[in-house]
Amino acid sequence: MSEIGSAVLVFVLLLIATGLGVGVRPLLPEEHKAHETVQLVQLVIGMLVTFAALVLGLMTASAKASFDTASNDMRTYAAELIEFDTTLRELGSAADDARHLLRQYTAAAIASTWPQEPAPSGEYPRDLGPPDNSQQLESVRLGDMLATVGQQLRQLRTQDSLQQRALEDALTQYRRVIDARWKIIEEAHSSISQPFFKTLTFWLGVIFLSFGLIAPRNALALVTISLGAVSIASAIYVIVDLDTPFTGPIVISSMPLRDTLEHLSR
Repeated sequence: MSEIGSAVLVFVLLLIATGLGVGVRPLLPEEHKAHETVQLVQLVIGMLVTFAALVLGLMTASAKASFDTASNDMRTYAAELIEFDTTLRELGSAADDARHLLRQYTAAAIASTWPQEPAPSGEYPRDLGPPDNSQQLESVRLGDMLATVGQQLRQLRTQDSLQQRALEDALTQYRRVIDARWKIIEEAHSSISQPFFKTLTFWLGVIFLSFGLIAPRNALALVTISLGAVSIASAIYVIVDLDTPFTGPIVISSMPLRDTLEHLSR
């Protein structure tokens, strides 16, 4: 589910729970509205609110940590590409085709991963488009381009021991690039457990149902509860958005790869 969809769903469910509480309250017997009963409900609500706030805080911290990890790994990937290109330069003109294909791969990766941003200039496959699944960065064509770079390296014939060592270094760097790429692909997936997310939504629904049961029937109380629902929904929006680092308003910056492309084009 998208970030906006998750937030809207939570907001609507909380309002429905509140409305259910408001509607049920007049139907309750008078002994259920006694002061002692209301105090008990308030005590239980306080416990649930504390628990829900703790869980939301932990989820926000976990999502932010995952986002920061993916962002750092993207910068590491960009650095690996630069080091790989630097090693290819040591092989001389024999590696020109591999370097050209590496530049095309980097430009195509930028264009397909950040389709809302201006595409890089130059010649490269432009019809890749965004992935069908917003949380799936894997692209067969991009993977094939990198695989071709590796094949071209393995087919090179070195002229002396110095070039042989450069080729061995290039193959090592190539493997590191592949590993870094797959790490980023896996980090693009959402890590939020759907059963846990549904359970948290149920807890929040119980809390707002209780709000509806004890809240006075006036406009200020209903507006306050609605603002609370908006705040909870916005927190869910931020958590889900951070947990999907390549979609939504909060995304990993494309600048590391754009800087890499500029370096590869020199």
